Amino acid sequence: MSEVAWFLTAGFAVLVVLGVPFAITIALVVTGALIAADIEPAFLAQSVISGSQSFSLLAIPLFMLAGEIMTAGGLSQRLVDFAGTLVRHLRGGLAMVTVLAALVFSAISGSAPATTAAIGAIMIPAMAAAGYDRAFAASIAVSAGVLGPLIPPSIAFVIWGIVAEQSIGRLFLSGIVPGIMIAAGLLVICWVHAWRRDVPRLPRATLREAATAFARGRWALASPLLVLGGIYGGVFTPTEAAAISCVYALLVGLFVEKQLTLRALPGIFASAMRTSAIVCAIIAVSAGFGILVAQEQIATRFAAWLGENVGEKWMALAALNIAFFLMAAVMDEIAIMVILGPMLIAIATKFGVDPIHFGAIIVTNVAIGMAAPPIGYCLFIGMAISGLSLQRISRAIWPQIAWMLVVLFLTTYIPSFALMFQPAAR
Repeated sequence: MSEVAWFLTAGFAVLVVLGVPFAITIALVVTGALIAADIEPAFLAQSVISGSQSFSLLAIPLFMLAGEIMTAGGLSQRLVDFAGTLVRHLRGGLAMVTVLAALVFSAISGSAPATTAAIGAIMIPAMAAAGYDRAFAASIAVSAGVLGPLIPPSIAFVIWGIVAEQSIGRLFLSGIVPGIMIAAGLLVICWVHAWRRDVPRLPRATLREAATAFARGRWALASPLLVLGGIYGGVFTPTEAAAISCVYALLVGLFVEKQLTLRALPGIFASAMRTSAIVCAIIAVSAGFGILVAQEQIATRFAAWLGENVGEKWMALAALNIAFFLMAAVMDEIAIMVILGPMLIAIATKFGVDPIHFGAIIVTNVAIGMAAPPIGYCLFIGMAISGLSLQRISRAIWPQIAWMLVVLFLTTYIPSFALMFQPAAR
């Protein structure tokens, strides 16, 4: 193995173990590899510029901003109120409200952390007050946040579409069935928890209450229809849809719901910028990493080795899923997609996996990683809201993780499961 390859593999692993931030880790590793290869260090600056010049990349900060605006504008509370009128009378109904509200909010924000924060801040205290175990309440909010990367529009699918050079619209569609199946399993888990703890049921909503909640929540419910209808109707691209969702959220928050003020906007923009900067920095500096990986043929060699030593497609996919799950538990999911993307794509090509199907496998893995102990982003948001330790939430979340792994198995080995809504070939 060359010095460059050692820097890109062993050097990266050492810095990750030491806890160096991922964007800085990648920049240091690429710089070291350039020096070892006697390549002009200005290459890193050039690759950062080229890695950040994607039109599709603009969708990431825009979708994050839309989620922040809608949360501040009270639309997440409207979603919770409407979902409550539908299921609150069932056993485990209040926990089910968390899942259903997250399902709709995911189609607004496209982000797991944003979904967990917006819905969890409302529902975790409400569930604890209603008799649910507080650790379970936090774990169900964290698990429901996982729907963010799967239900379109999804920031994770935007990133993978850029990395794999695949249709973002088609990738969006591949997440619908896995997302809905995860949501369905979470609803069952909510029922079982409430039954075991004998959590009292809430009164059934009257038709008038349901109609009122629907009327108050209609602007929030219309947002996914506007965004997704425009994308699949060919009116605008996913990036343009992200911009339109921001404008829509601003107009509704300022002039319809009137819970959003101009004074609050700087703080909202700053919060969205902080989150977006982390994601976009990793993507930008990873461009140089990817170029060097391709130059050293690390991905191609690993794919060839896997093909020689793992003859069956199902075994290769199983090995990838296990490795991805373990990495996602200790690494940033976006970094995994961007850095290992070329290697993953080479393996998929080697075994003849449909690229859209493979995207669904990768993003389902990413979604699970958002909630997987010990460093899933959503876990830390759940800790902050609930005031509980990582250990307590981690113990409570394993039934949900187990169900997500079942959905991952179905997504991996039944291609039609993820490709059900794909447009017919012309």
